[in-house]
Amino acid sequence: MSLDLTFFLILGLRMAIAAAFVVSASMVAERTGPVIGALVATLPISAGPTYVFLAVDHDAAFIAQGALISLPMNSATIFMSLAYAVWAQRRSMIVSAATAIAVWLVCAILIRHVHWSLVSGVAINAATFAICLPLLQRYCHARMPLITRRWYDVPLRASLVATLVATVSTLSGWVGPTVSGVLAVFPTVFTSMMLILHPRIGGPATAAVMANGAYGMIGFTSALGVLAATALPLGPAAALSLALATCVFWNLGLWWFGRGKAAK
Repeated sequence: MSLDLTFFLILGLRMAIAAAFVVSASMVAERTGPVIGALVATLPISAGPTYVFLAVDHDAAFIAQGALISLPMNSATIFMSLAYAVWAQRRSMIVSAATAIAVWLVCAILIRHVHWSLVSGVAINAATFAICLPLLQRYCHARMPLITRRWYDVPLRASLVATLVATVSTLSGWVGPTVSGVLAVFPTVFTSMMLILHPRIGGPATAAVMANGAYGMIGFTSALGVLAATALPLGPAAALSLALATCVFWNLGLWWFGRGKAAK
């Protein structure tokens, strides 16, 4: 088998695995309401597979450097969620999603040109959450209508995440860990939710999923910090496992807290 054919077969397998993962998680998010749906959506269902495939191709130093840029890049996703939540109350899906993505791109460009350390990455996220969480609170509650799935839902989700995985896997050797770290945390899941849910259930309900997701993003931020801090001393496999555990336990804690609060 030629090297080119082997490369494309492996790339296709990676795309299929990542697409199946994010599609399954998105379906769960649709059926469980804005709170649980947001907790599922903020698990590393897109960035996780991307980093796993990066770890297969590169060493621990590459993963650690990529995570260092992914960490502050996470703050761009929080501002994107806020922008969408505000605009989606009265604007169309196209206007709301385009504005939100534009906010992410502007933030990403600014973040890309700063030299980040673990401490500064944590600091910018702490400042972002302090600013955005109170502003997002008013958009967290909305009635979630029954969702009717359309024929293009699964192909759209699958194509978005598969394209991300293919892009990062193919370009990582040329663009280096910094750009790979930026691409790895592109908000694929949130983007697909905006494009699919907004026309179906309306802007306010979709904004509620995004707003609740901001609390889950604290866990995702912590997971990126764990990955950046442990990739070199522990190796990529152990670091990725710890990062995943961090994110899962944080979201389980949020679910348990919300359940107890509702019972009271």
